[in-house]
Amino acid sequence: MSKQRAVVLLSGGMDSCVCAALAARDYHAAALHIDYGQRTEVRERQAFQGICERLGIKDRLLIRNPVFAAIGGSALTDETIAVPDASSEFHGTAPDQRGSQIPVTYVPFRNAHFLAAAVSWAEVLGAEKIMIGAVEQDSSGYPDCRPEFYQAYNEAIRTGTKEGRIEVITPLIGLRKAEIVMLGLELSAPLDLTWSCYSREDQACGVCESCVLRLRAFAAAGAKDPIPYEAGVASGSSLHS
Repeated sequence: MSKQRAVVLLSGGMDSCVCAALAARDYHAAALHIDYGQRTEVRERQAFQGICERLGIKDRLLIRNPVFAAIGGSALTDETIAVPDASSEFHGTAPDQRGSQIPVTYVPFRNAHFLAAAVSWAEVLGAEKIMIGAVEQDSSGYPDCRPEFYQAYNEAIRTGTKEGRIEVITPLIGLRKAEIVMLGLELSAPLDLTWSCYSREDQACGVCESCVLRLRAFAAAGAKDPIPYEAGVASGSSLHS
C-alpha cells in the first residue's frame, strides 16, 4: 500500500527539520514554506530547499505572506524592534524557570496563518495529516505552540473543511530541545542545513533567544552544532548549558 499523504510545515529551523524527517519517513510528504518578511527570510528559504533535497521531498510549495510585515509588532518582522540578546537572560537559568512574559520575537498568531495555508493545500492534495514542529517545553513561551491551540485548531478544521478529515499533528510538542537534537541525529535529519538565528544570515549570532536555546540543546545532547556561529561563540560551549 502507498503511504498516506502529509503536508509538513518546514521553516528551515531545527525543529521543523526533525519534523520533516519524520514526515519523509512515515508519509508521502509535501513540504510547505512561508516567507513572511522575517529578518532571515532568504537564509530560511535556502534551508528549506536544502532540507527537502536531502530528505527527498519533491512536492514543495513556497508562499509569501505579507500580513506580518504589514502588521509589525514583532522583532522578527519589524525593523524598529530590536532582536534582544538573550544570553544574559538565560545564563544559569533553565528555560522552564523563566517568567510568563511573551517575548518580542513572538509573531502575532503566526501559526494559525501557516496552518490555514497548509489546510488549504492539504485539501487540494488529498492529504489528511499536517505536521508542524511546534514545541511547548524549552521554547520561547509562544501561545501558539501550546497543545490546547492545536486541539482547538483541529476542531476548526473538522467543522470548516469539505470532508473534515484533516488533522494537525505535533510530534515534537512534548519533547525537550535536547531530545529533539537526539531524535534528529537518530533520524539522520540534515541539521547541518538548518537555520535558527533570528537576526543574521551569514553566521548565527549565538546570542539571540533562538540561538541560545539551540546551543543549550546541542550541549545537553552531547553533540556539536554543525552550523557556523559568529567568532567567539563555541557551538558546543557549556556557557549556554
